[in-house]
Amino acid sequence: MTDTTNLIDNYIAIWNEADPRRRRELIAQTWTEDATYVDPMMTGTGRDGIDAMIAGARQQFPGLRFELAGAPDAHHDRVRFTWHLKPEDGGDAVAIGSDFAVVAADGRLRSVTGFLDLVP
Repeated sequence: MTDTTNLIDNYIAIWNEADPRRRRELIAQTWTEDATYVDPMMTGTGRDGIDAMIAGARQQFPGLRFELAGAPDAHHDRVRFTWHLKPEDGGDAVAIGSDFAVVAADGRLRSVTGFLDLVP
C-alpha cells in the first residue's frame, strides 16, 4: 500500500470514528495543525475545527459510514478520491462525493476541498 493510500484510508477512518478521543488522535496524525476543509455544506479550520465539523456530520448522519470508492489518484502534492456514504448495515450509497487534497511536505493533509456528486 502506498503512503497516499494509507493517508486517505486514515482520512476515511476519521469520518467513521465514533470515539472522540481516538478521532482527535487520528486527526493529529493525518492533518497539519493549520489544515482546512471545505465542501458545499460545511467548513473546518485547524484540527479543532475539523474535529467539530466531523462530530457534527456524525450526529447528522447516524447509522451511515464513509467508504473509499476505488484507489486515490495522486501526483506531486495533490490527491483526488471518491467516497460513498452508505448504511452501516449494507446497501446502496445515499451520497457520493469527490475530494481533492493538498498534502504537506511531512505527508499529512494540508487542505481538502469536497464536492458532492450525489446527495439525497
